[in-house]
Amino acid sequence: MKLERRSALKTLGGAAAIGAAASLAARAAHAAGEIPVASIHDLSGGLDIYGKPMEDAMKLATEEINAAGGLLGKKIKLISYDSQSNMQQYTQFAQQAALKDKVAVVHGGITSASREVIRPVLKRLNTLYFYNTQYEGGVCDRNTFCTGQTPAQNVEILMPYVMKKWGKRVYVVAADYNYGQITSDWVKKYTKDNGGEVVAVDFFPLDVTQFGPAIQKIQAAKPDLVLSALVGGAHISFYRQWAAAGMKSKIPMCSTTATGGNEHIVLSPEEGDGLTVAFSYFQTVDNPVNKAFVARWHKRFGADYPYISELAVATYQGMHLWAKGAAKAGSTDRMKVIQALESGIDFDGPSGKVTIDPATHHCTLDIHIAEVKAKKMAVLEKYAQRKPIDTAAVYNLIKNPNENKQFVIKF
Repeated sequence: MKLERRSALKTLGGAAAIGAAASLAARAAHAAGEIPVASIHDLSGGLDIYGKPMEDAMKLATEEINAAGGLLGKKIKLISYDSQSNMQQYTQFAQQAALKDKVAVVHGGITSASREVIRPVLKRLNTLYFYNTQYEGGVCDRNTFCTGQTPAQNVEILMPYVMKKWGKRVYVVAADYNYGQITSDWVKKYTKDNGGEVVAVDFFPLDVTQFGPAIQKIQAAKPDLVLSALVGGAHISFYRQWAAAGMKSKIPMCSTTATGGNEHIVLSPEEGDGLTVAFSYFQTVDNPVNKAFVARWHKRFGADYPYISELAVATYQGMHLWAKGAAKAGSTDRMKVIQALESGIDFDGPSGKVTIDPATHHCTLDIHIAEVKAKKMAVLEKYAQRKPIDTAAVYNLIKNPNENKQFVIKF
């Protein structure tokens, strides 16, 4: 118990030090006439495989905006917080960003659980919030903008693609929180819509690393394919144990999450090749904007940077969308920016054209299907300008601007 207390004190002390440094940076920013912007991401802990590239994206976007003359005649001051994959830290830093650091906007959160910790805090404290992660859909909050994909944008195209290729009996393994649970329901819907069936769904806490019994269950079920909605560094073990059990050559696999944390770089070709995913962005997307972006990224962070992830690009695009909204509003005032963003602000980003849908505060995006090949992503198909129709089916913020909840569609 003494060791646990000492460890806890050390963690809290580190968080306090980071928080104090952030507050000093914010006060300096205000004093210098700068615009403070918050980045709350997991830079340590089990979710740092996602958080570190997202933080790099915030840095690059901020530097680009400042290099182009800043925003409204001022420089943006990026204030970064390490939430350490800890929900309590998310609450603390969201409050600090809004109350002490008085930021114009918060970009942050990775898991849906972290989003639902941050979102009500920032709503209550009238601080604009951007969530830049692909997720299960349904968040209805005029104070929140979601730039990642929803199931109607990626799962709806992934399931018919893999079922046509591999078969109609699907086994699902998913992270045991709202993302994995709700996404699994969407997988069931789109599997059924295409004449298939989900034979079983297994959920796993984020810290689980042993998947032997689960793999045995899959072997016994004999599905045509496995869909993974696993999340985080611990769950990479599933792909390794799957290959070690000799299953990779027997039952193919697709995922709604894999490669978002550069799992394909960590896994060997023997473990990762063939894994099929659908995201808005891959580094190999072939368009002029992306080629220029990749060159700038490597110039800033090094030619040996492992891979530019989907979540990094969604964060980069989210930051630029917010800046375009503020520029159009002529102000960083929260409501003025919201109204400007609701005019249908768009951005030609590395993933393609990204447009904010006024009724949902989600984005219309290009979606690509890709396959892991030798630690790289081979883009197979493109689906242009997919709308967030799942989320649009359950609410309309233009008609009902005071809604504040996450809708979960029941099938």
